[in-house]
Amino acid sequence: MSEFRFELVAEDPATGARAGVFHTPHGAIETPVFMPVGTQATVKTLDQQDLSAVGAQIILGNAYHLYLRPGHQLIDRMGGLHTFMNWPLPILTDSGGFQVFSLNDLNKISEDGVRFQSHLDGSYHLFTSEKVMEIEHGLGADIIMAFDECTPYPCDRDYAQQSMQRTLRWAERCVERHRALATERTHRPPQALFGIVQGSTYPELRQDCAQELIQFDLPGYAIGGLAVGEPREAMFSVVRETSPLLPAGKPRYLMGVGLPHDLVEAVEAGIDMFDCVVPTRNARNGTAFTRHGRLRLKNAHHAEDPQPLEQGCACATCSHYSRAYLRHLFQTNEVLGLRLATLHNLFFFQQLMSEIREAIIGGYFSTWQAEFSALYQDR
Repeated sequence: MSEFRFELVAEDPATGARAGVFHTPHGAIETPVFMPVGTQATVKTLDQQDLSAVGAQIILGNAYHLYLRPGHQLIDRMGGLHTFMNWPLPILTDSGGFQVFSLNDLNKISEDGVRFQSHLDGSYHLFTSEKVMEIEHGLGADIIMAFDECTPYPCDRDYAQQSMQRTLRWAERCVERHRALATERTHRPPQALFGIVQGSTYPELRQDCAQELIQFDLPGYAIGGLAVGEPREAMFSVVRETSPLLPAGKPRYLMGVGLPHDLVEAVEAGIDMFDCVVPTRNARNGTAFTRHGRLRLKNAHHAEDPQPLEQGCACATCSHYSRAYLRHLFQTNEVLGLRLATLHNLFFFQQLMSEIREAIIGGYFSTWQAEFSALYQDR
């Protein structure tokens, strides 16, 4: 697809770290990139101008939640997500595969798809590969994800293999329906369909899945089914083994990860794209991220602390407000506290990605990584 093109700008010779540019109809994305999560077409507590101010290049929405409210057909009639939420830059939508995992008590998985009961009103719905593509085309995101099953941890090998093979069959159906819809919906900008590598923590299953997915020659590929309770060492073992299997000329996306030191280590393994609720959810719980690790604003010793969250941080929160004031906002349950902490955390994550990119291009990523690890003590 000529509208979607990944340009590899630099690669660290000592590691697998990459810096690139992914070109989309709504603008170029400089990688590595962290995507704030806007599940329901909004990043909680922030507006779109805030997102631009913290440096967000792309945001993520969720097909499952937007299908239930307000409905993909309504969003389609409103001109798609970009118009509906007034966000001019790229958008990625997840397919709902993670909800198959997280809401498993409301779901029933079959070869056809997933029959689920709405967590909102108890109504029943069937997500098939074809239905998910219709939803994601209606939403109109630049990057859309194939429908997959995210297996739990632990997961026995037999089920992991069955699930992985079913994910591959679903992916093939997604590709067919996506291509058909693309020829029908020429009034909308084109969309890039990414495949998702599954296989739990079994290296041979991940390898088989990656090799099969690559045959579809998609614009990008993701590693899914991680950060679901497995040990960190197991997660990164999968990432290091799977990332090199994916095409060097396509973006590699690690779904649902993670903490700052996780992002740094995953970039070292060759990952280009990330999303996670970590910065926003932690902010709403009164936790800010700094170069030294997590700072818990509700702790009493911040009650008279005049410092910003982080010295030298250029975000709007650190430029104007003290830790003492932010602690007061959380102690009194004021909404402004949630917003200011979220602004800082997302700015921190965006700056982290920017520094990593500069270090890769500048040829000093290993040195930068060592300095970051020495300073960032929160594991």
